[in-house]
Amino acid sequence: MPLLGSHMSAAGGCYKAVEAAAAVGCDVVQVFTKNNNQWNAKPLTDADCDAFKNALVERKITHPISHNSYLINLGSPDDELWKKSIDAMVVELLRAEQLGIPYVVAHPGAFTTSSEEAGIKRIAKGLDEVHKQTKKVEAQVLLETTAGQGSHLGWRFEHLADIIAKAKNPDRIGVCFDTCHVFSAGYAMTEKKDYQATMREFDKLVGCDRIKAFHLNDSLKPFGARKDRHAAIGEGEMGLEPFRHLLNDKRFKKTPMYLETPKGLQDSEDLDVINLRVLRSLVA
Repeated sequence: MPLLGSHMSAAGGCYKAVEAAAAVGCDVVQVFTKNNNQWNAKPLTDADCDAFKNALVERKITHPISHNSYLINLGSPDDELWKKSIDAMVVELLRAEQLGIPYVVAHPGAFTTSSEEAGIKRIAKGLDEVHKQTKKVEAQVLLETTAGQGSHLGWRFEHLADIIAKAKNPDRIGVCFDTCHVFSAGYAMTEKKDYQATMREFDKLVGCDRIKAFHLNDSLKPFGARKDRHAAIGEGEMGLEPFRHLLNDKRFKKTPMYLETPKGLQDSEDLDVINLRVLRSLVA
């Protein structure tokens, strides 16, 4: 059975996310280690870290990962924002390291007023700076496949390949594959042959061995819309088949997969519980 979980709120402490994950039947969990819409973060205490690590053991939750702040943009041509983003990304890795989290998921960045080529170079250079300041840190950055809204990079597999190729420490960079984003970016996955072709292209350009995590999300928007709008599994434009193909792909049976679908209740049942049940029902 694949390793399935969800992004959980860490309000009140990161350990709260672990407890919430266990309550809905997760195997794995994703968290923000700080407020994702603020630059500043209250330093983690030893007690914070111990509470998180102990909760993982007690609740039998594995493969914790974190997601970086939405404010960070390593592709920005604005020097002030770029440097601020580098500093913030360093903090994200240091916090992950403190908590024993091996991976930090990050949207590559947006080129805004420059160009695609300039943005890719800027992201690679930004990652080099981050790595230079975190030489002893084991936590790695996972570049996320994006939907391609506006000037956001990472919606073409070539973008990720170019960033990794230009970076000085490619061994410290992995990928988080988001199903909604890839679908919205125009990569077909509904038919088995299309799923196989998409994965073949990813493997050729980036390498499937770089995928360290998946975000499992259906898409509210149609195929190729380049809009980042998540939907419950099987309730959006993707349907169930892409998830069936992925969940039964033996290459990824040990790769953790995290829901980022809407939260709430449906007929008094937690939506995470429903989504996890649907996903598990697709495993042959």
